[in-house]
Amino acid sequence: MTQKLAEAALRLNSRYRRRHKDCGSLPAIILMTDAERLPCPEQAVAHLPPGSWVILRHYDAPERRSLGRALARLCREKRLFLLVAGDVRLAAELRADGLHLPEKMARGAAAKALAWRRSRKALLSIAAHSLPALRRAAALHADAATLSPVFPTASHPGALGLGVRRCASLCRSGGIPVYALGGIRHKNVKHLTRIDLAGLATVGGLSN
Repeated sequence: MTQKLAEAALRLNSRYRRRHKDCGSLPAIILMTDAERLPCPEQAVAHLPPGSWVILRHYDAPERRSLGRALARLCREKRLFLLVAGDVRLAAELRADGLHLPEKMARGAAAKALAWRRSRKALLSIAAHSLPALRRAAALHADAATLSPVFPTASHPGALGLGVRRCASLCRSGGIPVYALGGIRHKNVKHLTRIDLAGLATVGGLSN
C-alpha cells in the first residue's frame, strides 16, 4: 500500500477504535487478493503491517490452493490474519484465521460456514453493497464488512460507486465495522477521513 493510503487507514482505524471501545482488535488494512489485478500477492502481503487481514479470493483460479498454502505460511510468519473467501473446506485445510462471505453467500445464511466459524472461534467478514447487506452482516455477528464500490473501480465496470455521502450514511446505519473498498487511491482517500470507517480494504491501492 502506498504510504499515504497506509497512513490514512491507520488514522481511520485509530479514531474508530477510540469511538467504539468494544470493537476488539480490528486491523487498519485488509488486502483482497485478485486473480487479475493482483495475481501474485505475496510481495504485497509481505509489506503489510502486523495484524492486517489478508482475504484470499482468487475465485476459480487453478492455483488457488497452492497460493493459499503459501499465503498461510507467510501470514503466520508476518503475524497477519488469513481469511478464505467463500470456501469452508479450504479454510479448514489451510487452518485459516477466518472466512469472508460474498454477499450472495451471506444471504443464503451459509450455515456450514457459520458453524465452522463458531467451532473455531474464527474471524468472519462479509461483503456488502447496500444497507440491507450491512445489517445482514451485523445480524450474523460478523466481525466486519467490506463496503463497495465506494469509488468507480475496474472491479465493477460501469458502476458509478456509492460516493462519499452514501458511504457515510451506510456506515452510520449498518451496525457493524465497515472497511471501504473500491477505487480508493491517494487522490481520493482524503474524502473518507470524516467517515466512521474501521479502515480500508484494497487490491489496486497497494501498487499506486
